[in-house]
Amino acid sequence: MTDPIADYLTRVRNAIMAKHKVVLIPGSNIKKDITKILYDKGYILGYKFEDDNKQGNIRIALKYHPETKVSAIKKLQRASSPGLRKYANARELPRVLNGLGIAILSTSQGVMTDKEARKMNVGGEVLCFVH
Repeated sequence: MTDPIADYLTRVRNAIMAKHKVVLIPGSNIKKDITKILYDKGYILGYKFEDDNKQGNIRIALKYHPETKVSAIKKLQRASSPGLRKYANARELPRVLNGLGIAILSTSQGVMTDKEARKMNVGGEVLCFVH
């Protein structure tokens, strides 16, 4: 697999389209950080890191509206890819839906949202957009 983050996003996107409640994803540290951000911002119901003495798995409980069954995640899009990395400094950080969505960045201070990066005045690689 050449792009594990794109695989992560695709698995979540496919589970949402199929209306699954839970999705199982092979784990890595950056995927765990992205999952924590999605949980903190209210895009998923919960998560569990399962250890199998190798890379482990991430079990994510997806969030849907109780009546309309519409997912909390409308769009999940990869910004940077292994063939074309997208970097932004602190002044050029992208805004998603004029602040209604989030951009997830990998910075020297760790993985964080665009709002946190602006507050800390750091830039980095733009991993993905969520809204």
